[in-house]
Amino acid sequence: MSKRDYYEVLGLDRGADADAVKSAFRRKAAQFHPDRHPGAGDKERKEMEERFKECAEAYEVLSDPDKRARYDRFGHASSEGGRWQQTEFSDLAQMFGDLFGDMFGGGSARSERGGRGSDLRYDLALSFEESAFGKEALLEYQALQECQDCGGSGAKPGTKPKTCPQCRGRGQVHYSQGFFTVASTCNRCGGRGWVVDQACPACRGEGRRRSPKKVKVKIPGGVDSGNQIRVRGEGDAGAQGGRPGDLYVVVEVRPHELFRRQDNDVLCEIPLTMVQAALGTELEVPTLDGKVSLRIPPGTQSGKVFPFRHKGFPSLEHGQRGDHLAKVNVETPVKLSARQRELLEEFARLSGEEVHPQAKRFLEKVKSLFQ
Repeated sequence: MSKRDYYEVLGLDRGADADAVKSAFRRKAAQFHPDRHPGAGDKERKEMEERFKECAEAYEVLSDPDKRARYDRFGHASSEGGRWQQTEFSDLAQMFGDLFGDMFGGGSARSERGGRGSDLRYDLALSFEESAFGKEALLEYQALQECQDCGGSGAKPGTKPKTCPQCRGRGQVHYSQGFFTVASTCNRCGGRGWVVDQACPACRGEGRRRSPKKVKVKIPGGVDSGNQIRVRGEGDAGAQGGRPGDLYVVVEVRPHELFRRQDNDVLCEIPLTMVQAALGTELEVPTLDGKVSLRIPPGTQSGKVFPFRHKGFPSLEHGQRGDHLAKVNVETPVKLSARQRELLEEFARLSGEEVHPQAKRFLEKVKSLFQ
């Protein structure tokens, strides 16, 4: 079968510049790369492999000014023997640099060397007020960090690492599977690309060691027990130059003597004497923002809630604060003198049913229930 024109393969005009050639190849490679079609059958996959190789061949020629000039003059006869020399997939990736990394994984063409560091957990205790308003916390903990003695190389001070003889510094070894070349981490150097003859005594050749670390973390207002704050890159350092792990700050809020949290509201229970509830009074009620005045109207019942708007916890989502809820509890006297008992008995005789409407309604319901 005769070979198609390279410009036709990439869908280009002959006057296309280098950027247009690159962009066209990116589109075509993304369209025909077999890994983009995992559900394809064997026949379809074979066809896509052929189309992909065709696009890669066209790009190799048209992206090189000298090869392109010869191709424009002599056509396919300009290549050796009239045939394109097959290139391993890994070599294509290296040839095109970040081109393949951008399309097929978001990173560079070569996989990241080293292992990612472990994530760490830090349990942070906060007061009730700190959880409401937030704070900047200085965290001190132990983490694996780059060894200062060897600079992370793992080599004994005064010596230098040398290129790994097995992978020749690439950090990977390759073996072919049909058209594709499969890469795996070099087991001699662990993916670093280098080896050391004499290990650093401080880190024993690992390139990192556990040491004290300090990090400032901003705790947002509104956090609650169990909330986690992720601090990127502040976990253990990666092995052999890999990315560091993250630090997860887990919040634990200490209980308050007076307040209790309900979602983003703050509940505070206020005790009232029987006389205060009956006659009414004015009190000073504590809130997160300080004391506020609360007027208790006459005849207030136990369990009545008086809200103070926007004096609770801020929402982590939109920042609007909840309410402060003052709940009154009428306290029944427990130790009565003879005179107090006498006065209460007299009060009971004088009260009648109109003074206690809830008790009156309850008795009426009881009577109707058993008629």
